[in-house]
Amino acid sequence: MKHILDNFYKNQSLIYKGFLFIATIVLIVYLFPKGGKFKYDFQKGKLWQYETLYAPFDFAIYKTDAEIKSDKAVIKANHPDYFRYENAVRDAVFNGYDEKFSSYFSSENISNGELKQLQSYGKELLNTIYEKGVVQNSTDYNGDKVVNVVKGNEERTILYGSFVKLSQLDRVITAFLSEKNITEYKESYSSIYFDIIQPNVFFDEGLTQKTLEREIAKVTTTRGNIDKGKRIVAKGEVVEGEKYNILNSLRKEYQSKLWNENNYNWIVFGYTILVGLTLFMLLLFLQKYRPDVFINNNKVTFIFFNILVMIFLTTTVVKFNAQYVYVVPLCIMPLILKAFFDPRLGLFTHVLTVLLLGFIVPNSFEYVFLQIIAGIVTIQTISELHKRANLFISVGQITLVYIIAYFAFYVIHEGNFETIHWVTFGLFVLNGLATLAAFPLIYIYEKLFSLVSDVSLLELSDTNSKLLKELSDKAPGTFHHSLQVANLAEAAANEIGANSMLVRVGALYHDIGKMNNPAYFTENQTTSVNPHNELSPVESAKIIINHVIEGIELAKKNNLPDRVIDFIRTHHGTSLVYYFYRKAYEVDETVNREDFQYPGPIPYSKETAILMMSDSVEAASKSLKNPTFTTINQFVDKIINKQIEEDQFLNANITFKEIESIKKVLKQKLTNIYHLRIEYPE
Repeated sequence: MKHILDNFYKNQSLIYKGFLFIATIVLIVYLFPKGGKFKYDFQKGKLWQYETLYAPFDFAIYKTDAEIKSDKAVIKANHPDYFRYENAVRDAVFNGYDEKFSSYFSSENISNGELKQLQSYGKELLNTIYEKGVVQNSTDYNGDKVVNVVKGNEERTILYGSFVKLSQLDRVITAFLSEKNITEYKESYSSIYFDIIQPNVFFDEGLTQKTLEREIAKVTTTRGNIDKGKRIVAKGEVVEGEKYNILNSLRKEYQSKLWNENNYNWIVFGYTILVGLTLFMLLLFLQKYRPDVFINNNKVTFIFFNILVMIFLTTTVVKFNAQYVYVVPLCIMPLILKAFFDPRLGLFTHVLTVLLLGFIVPNSFEYVFLQIIAGIVTIQTISELHKRANLFISVGQITLVYIIAYFAFYVIHEGNFETIHWVTFGLFVLNGLATLAAFPLIYIYEKLFSLVSDVSLLELSDTNSKLLKELSDKAPGTFHHSLQVANLAEAAANEIGANSMLVRVGALYHDIGKMNNPAYFTENQTTSVNPHNELSPVESAKIIINHVIEGIELAKKNNLPDRVIDFIRTHHGTSLVYYFYRKAYEVDETVNREDFQYPGPIPYSKETAILMMSDSVEAASKSLKNPTFTTINQFVDKIINKQIEEDQFLNANITFKEIESIKKVLKQKLTNIYHLRIEYPE
């Protein structure tokens, strides 16, 4: 059992990567749309490069979006509006007629019998009017417009002109009275009718919309069928027009048939293999070319997380509307990975992600080409991200490349640009604006994954920051020494292509531990009194060595990133506090060497190795009395060669050629510091 636990703890990093690998595959395959992949790749206007294709089964020809839209437009244009009779209005009008008839005809000299006859005529006219239906005056309809009228449970189709409009009421009354030969009573009839008649037919918007939606839902998405065995396209034919529509129909039918219960597991298995291979290539790349990233589970998780986010965003957009796929700011990923790691890793991860997305997007070749080109532009144009203008310039270049490449593809497919979809250019602009979100994302990722970008390093390099201000106040000599070391280390890093910003920040903070006992370090001693005179060599050495440990504690207390703390931890490696060791050795040759040795570790990157060299050279250069070109050359060689002999750079992944370049830069810088000039003959 103990042996198993030992193996588990020993290999827990690999076990975690295995779990992360499997979990990422499962999530990506889950996000993929549930549809098979058509085995032929074709584009409109291009030649069919496969063998002659015959229909493998019976299938329907799907209508294009434009055809379906046109069918719906025809239905909408011809769909009748619905009107509804309100019987309650008719009843109220008749009741009002009976109540008010006598009062309107009281001034007339009429017998009772004749009055009853006139009242009966009036009801007859009301019946005629309300049988037809009364509507409000409206300019939205002409008389020939066909409408449907619902009366109770009955529905009938009539012309809108059959209704009686309020504006036509006078004409209807006149015609009726003429027919009955009672035109002398027109004034009385008109008065009572204009007083009581109300519209009883009203437009029913809800019913109209409901029936319209029902009719639109009946629009078929297919037109005609292709029988099994029928030739669809011959080898070498141009894919266009009806052939293109039929091929699209076959692809849709093929994908829907393929993704059924019988084939589901096999398709998932195939996707799993391809996604697994892609992610495995990424892990191999990290192990071979970026071992420092590979051994760091936090960084590997961060890379896989970015891949998942981009696939999730893209699949979500494709499921919503594939036309908006170019809104997804895929170039954020290489931009962010470059900010935290390096351009090569950013581009490699971007390309693998784009290849995975090729399974789910329409026009996959076009999409993959555009995104890879945009990724390359991102990697090549983004530099010094801490300068805000650079991000805007780069985003502008990325957007321009998208637009140019898309325009070229469209011209190739269509042979002209008269019908080009200008809206797509707007999508590319939105994509560019979304890419600007990289800046706040970098900050968020720094907090979530404890990473450090150049933007944070720039903030840390500000000498007005709290910690450096405190160092300047408590240990001004150490602060000045740190500035000099920062300048030397930055120049050396630039010479060999290391991270100069990281080296500079590491140099500024590497000696912050000296703040606790500044007077015990020579650069801060302003009087002739040396506190070490009161201490034994072992005690003095302990105070000197402790500035590393105290610096680490102080850095953690002030939340400095681990990448910066590494410089504090390694800037003396496992070297000796030689002055006090020699002093103790002269008194007692059996002195314990380890009491005078820094705890380490030794530098394990080019940047930390550069700091060790720059720090030692700068500190020791203060002992030079009358520096010359020769003494500086010998002095730098002696210090750095001694560090090499002590194996201080064994883990730093730095070459002898790079060390020689660093020496050269340090010599030039020291020469400038001491203002040496060539001596001319008198």
